[in-house]
Amino acid sequence: MSLYQEWIDLAQNAGRNQKENNAFWEKYFEQEKELYQRLLNEHDKTYSGSFDKLTEEFGWESLYFIGFLDGINTSLKQPIVIEDIDHDSDINLDIDYERLLFNMYEAKAPWLYELEEWEGVLTEDRRHDIFKEWKASKIFVADKKVGPNEPCPCGSGKKYKKCCGRLAE
Repeated sequence: MSLYQEWIDLAQNAGRNQKENNAFWEKYFEQEKELYQRLLNEHDKTYSGSFDKLTEEFGWESLYFIGFLDGINTSLKQPIVIEDIDHDSDINLDIDYERLLFNMYEAKAPWLYELEEWEGVLTEDRRHDIFKEWKASKIFVADKKVGPNEPCPCGSGKKYKKCCGRLAE
């Protein structure tokens, strides 16, 4: 079984009760927060090496670290094929910090995007712009106005005038 699959099994509540599950995620999120604080403080440094070397350097357990890599992967300049990682895999944590902040907003992770260490990485104006970009990405803009006799965009199968169009009157 791959490290990634072991992480998925562990993360998906492998036989834990609610209290144990909460403790699991609390421990994970605390370690994650500490690692992001370190990465943000050392944002000019690119960490690289084998999976085991980085796991040891950051002081993480293997399965927790693969979970961290899964979370940061879309913020790396060169994403990793997570499913293929083993203990000897070379990892390069070359982070796109603007994309990382955007992804933290997307993950609804205030314990990460509100870290004071961001002040040394991105200006307040740039952080605000990234927040506005994220907010704008959540707004749906219709390509064209829906006619009264067209199918309702909500998917009900009714004509717009008999469904959501009635609410607009």
